Amino acid sequence: MSTAPSLRRVAVFSGSRPGARPSYAEDAARLGRTLATRGIGLVYGGASVGLMGAVANAVIAAGGETVGVIPRGLAAKEIAHEGLTELRVVETMHERKAMMAELSDGFIALPGGFGTFDELFEIVTWAQIGIHRKPVALLDTEGYFQPLRALVRRAVEEGFALPEHADLFLFDGDPDRLLASMSTYAPPALGPKWMTVREV
Repeated sequence: MSTAPSLRRVAVFSGSRPGARPSYAEDAARLGRTLATRGIGLVYGGASVGLMGAVANAVIAAGGETVGVIPRGLAAKEIAHEGLTELRVVETMHERKAMMAELSDGFIALPGGFGTFDELFEIVTWAQIGIHRKPVALLDTEGYFQPLRALVRRAVEEGFALPEHADLFLFDGDPDRLLASMSTYAPPALGPKWMTVREV
């Protein structure tokens, strides 16, 4: 089990598309500038396009550290960024996610699609079962993640997750407040993931 005493690097999960609203890319860039201002390195999927490119370009412009991790097969499709501090090319998506987790002290999901959801839920599941105790945060631009928040509440209400599991997520629409919450994050006390016979 690993935990991080400070935010040296943060993994950002985001899509290779910009989304339908300009505010998505604007907030991605705000997050990038805020990371650089706070001296926090960016670990991300390594692309130069979409929200991935927006956050990386903002970090670079502000003089921050950028580490991209991209599978060889996606390097051409996602257009690997050539201006990063470091670009690590791996063979599989599984290797990408594992390396991003290893390099990072916390995680932020930006609005995105299925790939972003996959990364987010895998990393929060790792927190749920005790593989790590790092903060998992969502930059809630335009309330994008409110349906997800409602889904998490529904999972708790219907007995598929425990109430403390909902506290594994941090939500905020402001990058600076979100990073401040991450820097003071105290993981919830988690009991067994599975219910006992008496609890059923």
